[in-house]
Amino acid sequence: MTPQTLEREFDVVIIGAGAVGENVADRAVQGGLTVVVVEAELVGGECSYWACMPSKALLRPGTALHGAQTVPGAEAAVTRTLDVAAVLKRRDYFTANWQDEGAVKWLEGAGIELIRGRGRLTGPRAVEVAGLDGNIYQLKARHAVVLATGSIPNQPPIQGLAGLHVWGTREATSAKEIPARLLVLGGGVAGTELAQAFARLGSEVILVARSGLLGSFPAEASSLVAAGLRADGVEIRLGTSTESIHQNDDGTFTLTLRDRTAGEQGIAEHSTSDQHAGEQSAVTADKVLVSTGRHPALEGLGLESVGLGASDGKPLRLQTDLTGLVRGTDGHEPWLYAVGDAAGKNYFTHQGKYEARATGDAIAARAKGELAGDPAAWSRYAQTANLHAVPSVVFTDPELAAVGRTLEQARKDGYNASSVELPIDVSGSSLHSEHYEGWAQLVVDEDRRVLLGATFAGPDVGELLHAATIAVVGEVPLERLWHAVPSFPTISEVWLRLLEKYGL
Repeated sequence: MTPQTLEREFDVVIIGAGAVGENVADRAVQGGLTVVVVEAELVGGECSYWACMPSKALLRPGTALHGAQTVPGAEAAVTRTLDVAAVLKRRDYFTANWQDEGAVKWLEGAGIELIRGRGRLTGPRAVEVAGLDGNIYQLKARHAVVLATGSIPNQPPIQGLAGLHVWGTREATSAKEIPARLLVLGGGVAGTELAQAFARLGSEVILVARSGLLGSFPAEASSLVAAGLRADGVEIRLGTSTESIHQNDDGTFTLTLRDRTAGEQGIAEHSTSDQHAGEQSAVTADKVLVSTGRHPALEGLGLESVGLGASDGKPLRLQTDLTGLVRGTDGHEPWLYAVGDAAGKNYFTHQGKYEARATGDAIAARAKGELAGDPAAWSRYAQTANLHAVPSVVFTDPELAAVGRTLEQARKDGYNASSVELPIDVSGSSLHSEHYEGWAQLVVDEDRRVLLGATFAGPDVGELLHAATIAVVGEVPLERLWHAVPSFPTISEVWLRLLEKYGL
């Protein structure tokens, strides 16, 4: 068939059909608007096929096995290692074998139209789509265009890296075989999780990071995760730069590493490399996973056509308000929004979906004349939690869970803040497993006597986090929180111990 140019008009045009784009679309449709989403890859996005779901599917079997091995009685019954084929098969199930028929059916059932192709802005409220069917779609949005394009991996400036077929997180989470030797570049959440997952699946793993491991978390918490990785045989080299990489004739990779000086490392409490500062060394691995952060996927979206091009060679970053509305666009009426990773505030699927719900509701309300100007904080149209209570869980073993501000962040933001911390050593943790090791911290606003943040580290502490999130969002006074009695014997009893140590 001869390619055609087709003109269409909708109330809302959304570029990106991942979890975030889907949620904006759903809320806008529920608000009575017509919506089309544009997607060049799989409907459902990164989280469903290459990030959250497959990575957790790879991690959970090892955590379950290790949990049984730490409890007398159960330990004696565990006689086998992980069944790699079964783990990968279960991973494939959770990714729907990288097929998106189910997600497409959901869109259809919700009354959301889908155009497969690559979309770009050509002017205010105008999107051109190079359709995968060969057609060109000229889309006009009556009320809003939403960028829900996610993020893409950073590429570190390593000599020889360009053009090599190394792994990113996509290749790691979709791997069909477990490499004998895996070198992970990056000490953030994804690198740390995948290092442990592959170590438990049989790889010999080296993790290399320029600074510390999980450096945005308190050192007491991240050190427990480091100990867990080392117990699984992961060699951790912190404060170490990667000078160069090349691929050998047999397909393996050799990397030249240099251990930086204490001054270069910058984060002394997180830098515990076993190597001597300044030394160079070479390591060889069958696969190399580069996991050195991500940035918003805004390239090629035509943002320059509405006055938002990048300047001075720096990566483009968008400024958004609490509804997701992009500031600085051409035109007087609000119409361009960015949500999730594309907005560049938080790189968490759950927080992106939260933003999406607020944005979809705000678009519908503005279209009906029910919202003018800025919304009230904590209203259904405002992403207020982004400023105060972003929860996150690192699904290593032990887990690391945090919400809100650390003590340093709270003081930097001008709060009269204090903290209370202690090891997790309660009846519930003792029953959970032999030699349970954990750590917990609460950050307190002394002027209002409410929580500003909380951090937990230890086996299965992710399930403690929502209580902390509610306490921070609800600004529950400590004197009232004292009356929230933890069930005995659970790990949640650490809440009581923390409040007691605080002085209640």
